[in-house]
Amino acid sequence: MADKRVPFTLEHVEKIAAAYPTPFHLYDERGIRANARRLKAAFAWNPGFREYFAVKACPNPFLMKLLKAEGFGMDCSSLPELLLSERIGVTGESIMFTSNDTPADEFVKAKALGAVINLDDLSHIPFLEASAGLPELVCFRYNPGPLKGGNAIIGNPEQAKYGFTREQLFEGYHQLKAKGVRRFGLHTMVASNELNPQYFIDTAEILFDLAADISQAVGIVFDFINIGGGIGIPYRPEQEPVDLERVGEGVRQAYASRLIAKGHPDLKLYMECGRMVTGPYGYLVTRVRHVKKTYKTFVGLDACMANLMRPALYGAYHHITVPAKADLPRDTVCDVTGSLCENNDKFAIDRALPALTPGDLVVIHDAGAHGHAMGFQYNGKLRSAELLLREDGSVVQIRRAETPDDYFATLDFGALAPFPV
Repeated sequence: MADKRVPFTLEHVEKIAAAYPTPFHLYDERGIRANARRLKAAFAWNPGFREYFAVKACPNPFLMKLLKAEGFGMDCSSLPELLLSERIGVTGESIMFTSNDTPADEFVKAKALGAVINLDDLSHIPFLEASAGLPELVCFRYNPGPLKGGNAIIGNPEQAKYGFTREQLFEGYHQLKAKGVRRFGLHTMVASNELNPQYFIDTAEILFDLAADISQAVGIVFDFINIGGGIGIPYRPEQEPVDLERVGEGVRQAYASRLIAKGHPDLKLYMECGRMVTGPYGYLVTRVRHVKKTYKTFVGLDACMANLMRPALYGAYHHITVPAKADLPRDTVCDVTGSLCENNDKFAIDRALPALTPGDLVVIHDAGAHGHAMGFQYNGKLRSAELLLREDGSVVQIRRAETPDDYFATLDFGALAPFPV
């Protein structure tokens, strides 16, 4: 099996861990920037191309500003994500607001920011009109149902809670046109962590065909088509990353043959990747706390599923490197666990690793998306710090670790006074 590399030496990461106690998430700026530029280059054939970073993947303003500097917009799905974007200076159509079961105040804020509002249901047209008023530009999210297979994370489209049916789209655009809306977008998102490049080309083909049909039937022209995100990353060493250049070229050919050739004028192409942008360039750095041997060997870390819950939630694989023992044989089969009082608090089950001892530094790969972002405080666990490894090798803390005071901050202990102890 091939191995996965880390962008730091043992000496460097030990120095970092001496300054910032483990566990912490460490992000590689050089890797993120290079990856962002590669994605943009793959779609440079479309002058209006824009990637909207899915904020939910890694909602840290330092990383968001880094991506803003690379020309990315922000894909938001909640009020706090809108506010994060506003605070780093991302407003207007640099925000794509894609939500579901949306409260009125979030539509009001999105419209006030000038964000592209992407509606999830036909009933949201009058709801948006009543709560915030219809903007000049409105987008709809399409659910292709049986036309498109889903995957394990996002589910089959027919079972998903997201988006319009094909018939509802035609009705919705008729309504928007009648209400004076003059600019239109079309969007879908039907997979997550998909590694087959053809999947994204097929998705684009469906959207281009659909946009051409709607344009002719309703008498509208689309400003943009957002082909979604969902590009996966090779969590396992033997997996290959998605060939972005192949995706870009395949989408270009589909754009020419299925949209432009049918008479639709050029439009802007958008994407909303999150995982593939930051995921491979984030690492959960932790230490071995205990080694327990009962019916099997358990290696207990000072991190737990509150720091990275994907293995517990999805049974997901995350590769593990032990920098000080990288050249030693992986001859010890063990479960790698955290200290949460839940038996599924495991980063790996029956994983072959070098023999570990308390104090060993452990690096868990591909934690740069849906890692810290999915943290929680169950069992009184506190979320860890986030650090950025700069291109010059320096490290800056971009989020401090939580403290017990943070955990208690929303409680009102004074309210206990009327109650007997």
